[in-house]
Amino acid sequence: MSAHDSRDGADGGAQTQGLDAIVQGRLDKLARLAERGPTYPHRFDRSHRSHEIRAQAADLLAAGTRVRYAGRLLAKRGMGKTMFAPLDDEWGRLQVYFKRDDLGDADFEAAQKHLDIGDLIGVEGYLFETRTGELTIHVESFELLAKALRPLPEKYHDMSVELKSRRRYLDLAMNLETRQRFRLRSALIRELRAFMDAEGFLEVETPALQPLYGGATARPFVTRHNALDMELYLRIADELYLKRCIVGGLDRVYELAKDFRNEGMDRTHNPEFTMLEAYAAYWDYHDMLDLTERLLRTLGERFGAGGTITYGGHEVDLTPPFRRLRFLDALREKTGLDLASLDDAALAAAAAARGVAVRAGLGRDKLLDELFSLLVEPELIQPTFVLDHPRELSPLAKDHRAEPGLVERFELFVCGFELANSFSELNDPREQRRRFEAQAALAAAGDEEAQQLDEWFLEALEHGMPPTGGIGYGVDRLVMLFTGCHSIRDVLLFPAMRPEGRQQRPGFSAEWQQKADRGDEPPPQAKE
Repeated sequence: MSAHDSRDGADGGAQTQGLDAIVQGRLDKLARLAERGPTYPHRFDRSHRSHEIRAQAADLLAAGTRVRYAGRLLAKRGMGKTMFAPLDDEWGRLQVYFKRDDLGDADFEAAQKHLDIGDLIGVEGYLFETRTGELTIHVESFELLAKALRPLPEKYHDMSVELKSRRRYLDLAMNLETRQRFRLRSALIRELRAFMDAEGFLEVETPALQPLYGGATARPFVTRHNALDMELYLRIADELYLKRCIVGGLDRVYELAKDFRNEGMDRTHNPEFTMLEAYAAYWDYHDMLDLTERLLRTLGERFGAGGTITYGGHEVDLTPPFRRLRFLDALREKTGLDLASLDDAALAAAAAARGVAVRAGLGRDKLLDELFSLLVEPELIQPTFVLDHPRELSPLAKDHRAEPGLVERFELFVCGFELANSFSELNDPREQRRRFEAQAALAAAGDEEAQQLDEWFLEALEHGMPPTGGIGYGVDRLVMLFTGCHSIRDVLLFPAMRPEGRQQRPGFSAEWQQKADRGDEPPPQAKE
């Protein structure tokens, strides 16, 4: 029985009693183990970890070197006066071997009868290879480091996707591939920093709590600063503060930071996420496009196989140059319409006819964006730059130098989802004010994600910002790409999820309630 069965099913009371009995039994075993020595020691001196023992095995075997190793007990297999057990640390597992004749009756009985699956133990002994060639530690002494009072779930039956997300510590404890995934995430972030540093960018830090939110179109999280007696927002982007750095004379800056958007959740969206944003004075979006190709090539060489990766059954080539596709051209190809020439009513009708849920407050920008997401994005498997968006989609981008009504912007798509978003940044404070005012009009019409008019940012621009290229990379999505994960939740250690056991949301179907309990936000059309 899983430790978490008590939360499920109509017979929860009986299952809770069953769990209580298991915990009490383990407490009894803990009391017996305490008779032979400390059960929660302050530390344990390890001589090696599992990957180090494997790497040095030939020398350790030849020299008969004693090793001190620690990990979580994952199984026990007793055979009379001997017992084999896999012991798992961060880097993998090693088999350990207990023998009554070497340990003595008392210690062997303690290991055989009072150690449980899930216990953390430290062992000391020498290495040998079994008849089947398995590297094993012959235990000469052991100590309990921590007792697992609750049982681990059964790996192949109880470890649901939801349980892995809700209790990541169990997923990490039982699955080496999960630990490897998060080690790769850490390595990828180190590589991002090294790349940006080598390109001459300075890493900076900007406020996560902001008096005004901006830099993106999103609904914010709201909080309160008691000491200052004012309402603040968790940042939705780093952009407006990083641009202040450019105004101040820091020519190339970047930030790796958590951003927060109070919006829907799906396989590529989580309300708390990690972005790398970068800005370079005297660059434009063409320079950022070149930078992005260099970055993806570097990541492909570091984490792929010769610059290629496999994702969702597709072999993806990360070797530049990448495909270029203009935004309106892609939509024209899919719809047969020149959408930019349609008035608001005709655009809404065209969007509704193609499956977009048109609702009050949805402006032209959102209609175009949702049409693109629905019709074009899923087919962008190989790296593709989508270029030159309509102005209404990009209130912080500079007008296209050759195409009226468009702005200089690109998005990078790989395997059907967006990885990067870049502008030739708007640096004329007069035009920026007009764009902010247009966003304010959208907000007044009911758009909860429209940007605010930021007088402090406009004041900074009025001191003069040089021509600037800017870009934001979705770090979580990059990790998805290089680990083969199809849900952002799988690359976040502790993703946002609804509380367990909550009542069904009124008006929503049972199917969508189940999805909601896994953390998905039902769309408006999911109502019964």
